[in-house]
Amino acid sequence: MQLLESLNPKQQEAVLHTEGPILIVAGAGAGKTKTLTHRIAHLIQKGVSPRAILAVTFTNKAAKEMRERLTSLLSENGTKTIPLAITFHGLGVLIIKEHAERIGLSKYFTIADEKDAVDLMKQAITQSGLDPKQHEPRKYKSIISRQKGDGHTPELFLSETKTIQAPTIARVWKAYDALLAKNHMLDFDDLLAKALRLVEMHPDIRKKYQERFQYIHIDEYQDTNELQYKLSQLLVGEKRNICVVGDSDQNIYSWRGANIKNILHFEKDYPGAKVILLEQNYRSSANIIEAANAVIVKNSMRVVKDLFTESDAGAPITLCEAYDEVAEAEYIASQINTLLESGITPDEIAILYRANFQSRVIEDALLRAHVPYQVLGTKFFERKEVKDVLAYLRASLNPASFPDIRRIINVPARGIGKVTIEKILDEKISELTSAMQKKVQDFYTLLERINEVAMTKEPSEVVTFIIKASGLEDTLKGGTEEDLERLENIRELVTVATSYDNRDEDGIRDGASEGLLALMTDASLASDQDTLMESSQGVRMMTVHASKGLEFEYVFITGLEQDLFPHKRDHSQTKEQKEEERRLCYVALTRAKKKLFLSYATMRTIYGMRQINAPSEFTYDIPEHILERESTGSRYGSGGGKVIYLD
Repeated sequence: MQLLESLNPKQQEAVLHTEGPILIVAGAGAGKTKTLTHRIAHLIQKGVSPRAILAVTFTNKAAKEMRERLTSLLSENGTKTIPLAITFHGLGVLIIKEHAERIGLSKYFTIADEKDAVDLMKQAITQSGLDPKQHEPRKYKSIISRQKGDGHTPELFLSETKTIQAPTIARVWKAYDALLAKNHMLDFDDLLAKALRLVEMHPDIRKKYQERFQYIHIDEYQDTNELQYKLSQLLVGEKRNICVVGDSDQNIYSWRGANIKNILHFEKDYPGAKVILLEQNYRSSANIIEAANAVIVKNSMRVVKDLFTESDAGAPITLCEAYDEVAEAEYIASQINTLLESGITPDEIAILYRANFQSRVIEDALLRAHVPYQVLGTKFFERKEVKDVLAYLRASLNPASFPDIRRIINVPARGIGKVTIEKILDEKISELTSAMQKKVQDFYTLLERINEVAMTKEPSEVVTFIIKASGLEDTLKGGTEEDLERLENIRELVTVATSYDNRDEDGIRDGASEGLLALMTDASLASDQDTLMESSQGVRMMTVHASKGLEFEYVFITGLEQDLFPHKRDHSQTKEQKEEERRLCYVALTRAKKKLFLSYATMRTIYGMRQINAPSEFTYDIPEHILERESTGSRYGSGGGKVIYLD
């Protein structure tokens, strides 16, 4: 009963309904993570083993938060073991590593990051007799990724797609998959596709996981794609103990395969399912909630709910009409400086925009106004020096991973040039001079030494060994200020690795430690949000898509102009696309706790062309009585006339 005291009646109902399928429709800020973790803790209090519970979410950040909350809740009762809380891709890695031999892989396979995948796609395009300059690798990667996410193969894609480009795409796809296989690599989509295939095609594997995971919880269910949807269905056993949490109003990732029908059809997929609505918002002021409800109510593809709060009305929502994007940016910088002068800290403030190109002019204004800021997207694990160390680790465990070999064979410099590297990759080492063969052999001997350490030592010791034995430490130590900063970054990787030490149960090991494998997996799957809050203080800048799951005291939503937000690429926009833009606005509005600043420019330069814009239709949905209107001229503070829009 003590576990239920902090929950409202609907949250309590969700926690207490433990048997059979249940859909928890949780509005923005309605305490879904709290409800989910309390439900899991309640199951364990009832006597369910933590090992029989699985919780799946979408980002490392969300999974980490869930684990921390569960640790706190369960430690009060003396429970030290917490259930597996993991991302979908992490679950895929777990399933594949436990059964890698069934699909011809070593458990030390390499996960191709975005750069690796694009590089391999470029090779695949070339091998297919095409020019990468005319056939953009990233475009092919995007198309093939979406097809993989829908559960398609090259053959199925070719049979179902009757376009002129389809045969070419299928040919490149096959070449790309062959390159992945040659390098013992899987891309992000393969982590789900291969895991699904293992569970789908092998009854013994399916039964194993159904018996292991008696209670399955899936967060952000509205964001599941076809592979994630099918995998979750196959993992559910006869008792159908599946609990999904989501919000159809926050489905904003259809462009990468998320299917809103998965949450809308849950009751059809699981007849007799319990449905509970969490509608009380604990995050935002009443004015913000009223604005969000007014925007989203116009959508028809949704589970109907009405978000409410017991909070005060709060500050009115400011809507600023700016003359152009420069005036808009200067207005934002000025308002932020006023907030900072009042004692607000920079990291309590966020600036959201619909498209990345909008950030440049805002950054310029913040710099001129001496406002500290941080742009979402600078990942710790994406830094060159950190990727170099991780490449050494991956290559030592998977010598067939040629992208990793290519990356670090001459880092630090060993006098091994591009021609030599190509001969190594073509397995023509015998054609090299004896002196060059020795250099190459010394490199592979280094990888063998790293492998020996990886098989016996903890992750932090392995990373420390790589930094020293590779020569990276000595090289960077005697370099420039930038080199010293890089050295600090790879030393920070040692600190990160310490949190992965001593993870092997009962101290029993068969090869590399579980902690080392987890470090490699987490590094490969790290998202932008995972490192947003890691170090420097500053106003947070990001796209609306990237803001999902985050919250801030003060939020600026910029560029609220028709055809920019809502975004419109062409005149054939579907109803589904229009509704997703509205959901995106709903997500943006509900990131704010205390105060919303909305702005639009009557004139904006896009692709070098100056154009006049009408205000976003979303601005007309917000009730007038909760708005305060402002305007600013071509330079902030210089005034400006009112623009009248004629339909």
